[in-house]
Amino acid sequence: MKKKHRAGFVAILGRPNTGKSTLLNALLGTKLAIVASKPQTTRTSIQGVLTLPGAQIVFIDTPGIHKSDTLLNRRMMSTVRAAAEAPDAVLFVIDVLVPPTDEDMRALDLAKKAGAPVIAVLNKIDWLKEKPEILKRIEQYRAWYDFAAFVPVSARRGAGLDELRDEIVKHLPAGPALFPEDYITDQPERFFAAEIIREKVLHHTDQEVPHAVAVVIDSWEETPKLIRIAATIYVEKPGQKAILIGSGGAMLKKIGTQARHDLERSLDRKVFLETFVKVRSRWREDPGFLPLTDWRP
Repeated sequence: MKKKHRAGFVAILGRPNTGKSTLLNALLGTKLAIVASKPQTTRTSIQGVLTLPGAQIVFIDTPGIHKSDTLLNRRMMSTVRAAAEAPDAVLFVIDVLVPPTDEDMRALDLAKKAGAPVIAVLNKIDWLKEKPEILKRIEQYRAWYDFAAFVPVSARRGAGLDELRDEIVKHLPAGPALFPEDYITDQPERFFAAEIIREKVLHHTDQEVPHAVAVVIDSWEETPKLIRIAATIYVEKPGQKAILIGSGGAMLKKIGTQARHDLERSLDRKVFLETFVKVRSRWREDPGFLPLTDWRP
């Protein structure tokens, strides 16, 4: 008897830095979400579509669940709540290296409210020296909630992903594909260009700078062989601007060069990238500015 085709939406939830974006990229086999070691790297929900033989999974990556202390953060959390409203399944991503925290509990509370099966994904198992630690984490989280399944994975190494995909498909409703086979994401290329630039800023700056940065694509001109992109990196203080530009413009040049290389690989064309840095005081609290920034869905 032929198996019924399955398709549905799967929200990826968890506290910051559990590896949600790395997991999304690994499951899809392509880079959609930027990755950095800084909390709140992801600022908006990103939709990624995985088409398999007999199934289609629409993943929704979300910002890490955290306390909302700025207007930007509150809007970020609103995207999380919207993504968790009516999925067919939820992936609750756990950093297996860290004991359960209050942040994990807040994230789990939101996952519970989704009213869908919650699969606990125990990520970063490749870093564990003692594998019995996985069983310890499972028991700790099992005391919190009756999860549909526990799946240990290493998003970084790709371990356990086949098992995770199979487990997800079990919980999807029967139905036709929701998107064409070659459809990957709902976000435009400009969004990913801005995100790639911001990723390089995150990799090369510390302290308050990563959280104070927004990237806006000012212009985008395409020819068959070349894409010209102009982007502005906004910060909140003159000192942050000085850090981003660096001595003799060295830091901005490094950020721009690395972003251009990534963009050329992604877009499969030569890219001419111009980057500028401007100060916009307290942009994270300015509702007139926020819709223009790179986090917008």
